[in-house]
Amino acid sequence: MNTTPTEADLRAIIDAMPSADDDTLTRLHLDLEWSAQRDDLLDVAYTTLDTPVGTLLLAATDRGLVRIAYDREDHDAVLEVLSKRLSPRILRAPRRLNEASHQLEDYFAGRRTRFELPLDLALSSGFRQQVQRYLPSIAYGHTQSYSQVAKIVGNPTAVRAVGSACATNPLPVVVPCHRVLRTDGTLGGYIGGLEVKAALLELERAA
Repeated sequence: MNTTPTEADLRAIIDAMPSADDDTLTRLHLDLEWSAQRDDLLDVAYTTLDTPVGTLLLAATDRGLVRIAYDREDHDAVLEVLSKRLSPRILRAPRRLNEASHQLEDYFAGRRTRFELPLDLALSSGFRQQVQRYLPSIAYGHTQSYSQVAKIVGNPTAVRAVGSACATNPLPVVVPCHRVLRTDGTLGGYIGGLEVKAALLELERAA
């Protein structure tokens, strides 16, 4: 019989220990994380990262980084979607996201121009995934139009579909949909908001 505690079990323990200090709670969570890893019960690990464009939610499966979400997307809602679409065995486990966190910190500090992370594109399919696979080819500090991307991926008339692929990109920043603009050079849309899109482009111009 499986006796490994779940995150809900941890919350129940914490609720029953109102006087527990931070060290105790941290130790309990680390024990839960270790147990889940040991028993192969952790399908989706997540953590949060403070950045110049707000707090990002990072999530990964054993295949790679699967989701990055901005505050405005509602992290709790994003985790709920992940639990339904990928697996309910989801847990805050920062250690699995250490490398992704470090690379994002380096990017925002201007020390990194290219991400080297395994990615899991399970949240996309078809033409959207095709576009998202192409986006990392757009070099740091450069931009392309939605029309140019449509031509490059082999469907020149699919400009709106490229926009949709960018708008639904599950891995913003790492999969750089912010580098895709309208033909007239204006920003277009962005999942993190236009201020964030402009900030990312400015960061890359300043490096």
